[in-house]
Amino acid sequence: MKPIKMLNEIRAVPDIVEQQLEGNAGVIRGLVSAMRAKNPSFAVTVARGTSDHAAAFMKYAFENHLGLITSSSNPSTTTLYASPLQWDKALVVGISQSGCSPDLVATLKAARAGGALTVALVNHADSPLALEAEFVLPMRAGIEEAVAATKTFVASLTAILHWLEICKPDAALKSALHGLPRQLETTLTLESEIESGVSRYKNAEAVIALARGLHHPVAMETALKLKETSVLHAESFSTAEFAHGPIILAERGLPVIAFQGRDATAGSSAALYREVAGRGTDLTVIGDASMDVGAQWRLETPATGHALTDPIAGITAAYLLAGHLSLARGFDPDAPRQLSKVTMTL
Repeated sequence: MKPIKMLNEIRAVPDIVEQQLEGNAGVIRGLVSAMRAKNPSFAVTVARGTSDHAAAFMKYAFENHLGLITSSSNPSTTTLYASPLQWDKALVVGISQSGCSPDLVATLKAARAGGALTVALVNHADSPLALEAEFVLPMRAGIEEAVAATKTFVASLTAILHWLEICKPDAALKSALHGLPRQLETTLTLESEIESGVSRYKNAEAVIALARGLHHPVAMETALKLKETSVLHAESFSTAEFAHGPIILAERGLPVIAFQGRDATAGSSAALYREVAGRGTDLTVIGDASMDVGAQWRLETPATGHALTDPIAGITAAYLLAGHLSLARGFDPDAPRQLSKVTMTL
C-alpha cells in the first residue's frame, strides 16, 4: 500500500509545534509591541475553508484570553461590492495556508491602506498575502502535499496561542504550549484503535459533529474533512445551537462525533450528548471520555494542561479518524475528487 501523505502529515504535528515555538518568538514580540502601540479596538479575521475554522478558534481564544472582540470579515464586501470599511482601529489577521487567494489578499491590502494593523498567518512567507501584511506570522509546517489541509490547521492554532501567551503572559498556557508536542505524541498512539474502529462508519450516509466553545471550530473542521476525504454529508453544530432545532436530526443509527472539553462547556455539552445518545445515535466522544454520556466509542485524548490547548489534541485524533475512514470507504484521502490544493476566489 502506498504511503498516505495525509496521515504522515498528521503524524508530523508534534515536531511542527516544537519547531514553531522555537522559531516564532521574535516576530511575535515585535507584533505584540505594535499591538500595544496601536491599541486596536477590535480584531477582524480574513480566511476561507480550513483557515476560517482556525479564524473561528482565534475568535474564541482572543475574546476569552484578551477580551478583544473578534469578528470574521466578508471578503466580498471589498472585492465584489467595493464597499469602503472603517479599518483604522482594527487588528486584521489574514489566515491562509497558501496565501494566494485574491479575495483574501485584496481585503488585507484594503485594511492596511485603511490604517489597520495587519498580520498574515501563512505557511508560505513569500506569498501575496504575506507581502501585503505589516507582520508575517509563519506556520512553519513545511510543504503540505495532501490536498486536505491538516498540519497547517494545527500550526495555525498553535501560532495563535503562542501569540496570545506573549501578548498576555500566562504561566499555565506557556507550560501547556511547551508540553503540547509530547501530548500530541500521546494522542497519535490512538491511531491503531482508530484504524480498527472506523469501520463502524464505513457505510454512513451522513455524520454530525458536535462541540461547544473552544472545541466548536474543531467540530467544524472535522465535518469539512469528512466531506472532503470521505464524500460524506457531514455537518457541525454548536451543542447550544443543536438543541434549538437541529436535534430533530438525531435519529437511531446516525453517526455523531462529539467533542467533550474539560472546561466550562463540559457540563452542558455532556447533558446534550446524553440526550442524543438516548435517541439511539451512534455516538463517538473525542476528548474527555471519562464522563459517561452513553457513547458507544470513546477516544480519550490527553489533558494538555490548558483549555486553549486541549482542542488541538482533539483535532489530531479527528484527523486520524477522517484519514482512516476515507481509506475504509475506498477513497484516496490525499487527492479528494474535484478538489485542488489552492482555491482562488475573488
